[in-house]
Amino acid sequence: MARSRSGTRGRRGPRKPQRRPGGFVPGGVATQDPLERGAVELPATVTVKDLAELLDVSPADIIRELIKSGIFATINQLIDRDTASLVAEELGFEVAEPGSAGDDEDEDERPAAPAPAEKAKLWEDEDEKDLLPRAPIVTVMGHVDHGKTSLLDAIRSTAVAAGERGGITQHIGASEVTTKDGKRVVFLDTPGHEAFTSMRARGAKVTDIAVIVVAADDGVMPQTLEAISHAKAAKVPLVIAMNKIDKPDANPDRVKNELAEAGVVVEDYGGDTPMVPVSAKTRVGIDALIEMILLVADLQELKANPKRSAVGTIIEARLDKGRGPVATLIVQTGTLHVGDVVVAGTSFGKIKALETSAGKRISKTGPASAAVILGLSDVPEAGDVLRVVKDVVEARNQVEARRLAAAAAAGGGSGRATLEDLYRQIQAGQAKELRIILKADVSGSLGAIVHALGQLSSDETKINILLEAAGDITDNDIMLATASNAIVVGFSTGITETARRAAEAEGVDVRLYDIIYKLTDDIDAALKGMLEPEMVEVVEGRAEVRQLFKVGKVTVIAGCYVTDGRIVRNGQARVWRGGKIIVTDRIESLRRFRDDVREVAQNYECGIGLEGWNDEVEGDIIECFTIQARSRIAG
Repeated sequence: MARSRSGTRGRRGPRKPQRRPGGFVPGGVATQDPLERGAVELPATVTVKDLAELLDVSPADIIRELIKSGIFATINQLIDRDTASLVAEELGFEVAEPGSAGDDEDEDERPAAPAPAEKAKLWEDEDEKDLLPRAPIVTVMGHVDHGKTSLLDAIRSTAVAAGERGGITQHIGASEVTTKDGKRVVFLDTPGHEAFTSMRARGAKVTDIAVIVVAADDGVMPQTLEAISHAKAAKVPLVIAMNKIDKPDANPDRVKNELAEAGVVVEDYGGDTPMVPVSAKTRVGIDALIEMILLVADLQELKANPKRSAVGTIIEARLDKGRGPVATLIVQTGTLHVGDVVVAGTSFGKIKALETSAGKRISKTGPASAAVILGLSDVPEAGDVLRVVKDVVEARNQVEARRLAAAAAAGGGSGRATLEDLYRQIQAGQAKELRIILKADVSGSLGAIVHALGQLSSDETKINILLEAAGDITDNDIMLATASNAIVVGFSTGITETARRAAEAEGVDVRLYDIIYKLTDDIDAALKGMLEPEMVEVVEGRAEVRQLFKVGKVTVIAGCYVTDGRIVRNGQARVWRGGKIIVTDRIESLRRFRDDVREVAQNYECGIGLEGWNDEVEGDIIECFTIQARSRIAG
């Protein structure tokens, strides 16, 4: 894991500061000569941004000095006291030795580290004396074609081939590797950040460690960045598996640099993220990867209580014609027995059978294990938490209560984060941070926006940008926002149709801007609770042109079929052809047969006449939208 710089060298005494030309540090932003300031006291750890403020220099100067030492850090990266001391000395400052007056006070005020039992305690009804070590549960994520599936296959075949190291037990939805000293690692067979996050969006917290696969010959790609963002949002430790190191064009240094730019600093660069070079093809480094996963797991002190009633998470489920609802789950704590009465989401039942993926019947299964269960009343959803209850009566009561709660929630909104309710949360002392997923047309715009948003954080609310990337807003961005309770902000970019539908279904707040100051003004106003009503575009519906009718010499009426929503007379209209917008106009006339109507609903035919456009062709899509005023602060 991360190695302390103080453990690899002796502490250097404060170097005599050297006066810079003109008495200023590089960049010309210091307001005080370092020689006149006196010794600077540094905390045990400090972010690059805070160090720059402490020294009254530009963050760019701090990052430049770190790069000279081989450390690639972002502005929010934590660095230790030794590293900060070196940077400060290089910039001409004198650094006070630790242990002086201020340090003792810092140590007294620093919160004590949680006890091992506290870190291991995941459920309120756990009895600490019954907690025992358990196997880590690992999800493998990364960019397409970087070798996620090949890596899992290599892990399985390595464990099978090396008989002296123990075997492997494969389950539907999960694979268990057993090392030669009897330690197990459970790999989820639902790879990819989409499955990972969709489960977490439902409240499931199954994964202990995320392995991010990066191809040594391809580097960090868009889906790699998404996977990292999803894992960070879940606060799951990362292990980087640099795959395809056997390729002649492999470039490990490029991968490390690109990861550093993405905010993931590997141990070789002084960070705390382990990286293991592997080759799924030649199986080089597979054992080292498993050992590193076990090391990260040991630091987490993962424990569970095998004596208690089982709690687990549904990984996948289906309806089998012969056996009824069949579900695969990971047992996270406790022991699940045949005959237990369980509740999972809005499904319940008595466990009739427990099986392995090979169809072998078992009578029980313990923590950090996968099993197939039979006996549920309905097919549960992936991510549903399964719990053992006292009897069928209690199970039925819980399910009924959940269904009523779900119905009430559906009537009262999604509860997702929006700018409208942020101010109320701040006033109630509930909001601590505003989470943002930021997309822009080009990467060059991102830096300016991130910098501008960084100036808006206050004592009440911090702005946390979970993902910043170039390109359109996609359904993956909506999925991350759903799981992380974030809003999505787009600058000079669009949103895909699937993402728009997902945002509407999940209640995710999506904001699109083309001027930076409007973006920052909105966020700032929301943080201060001063948002004015805004005019927003509401897509009412879409219709497909199926036939054209000429009326008079010039006017053309489009015979259409409403495929989605509704078409409204006098509404605005966009004509789409081949995935591109041909024209934007107003719906001047709307008819059903010979009657003029105000609107036409989905699955009905109608005639549409546009105010100034007569060049429709069959197959065009007419999208109807209206501009409406929306209050930004409800109530």
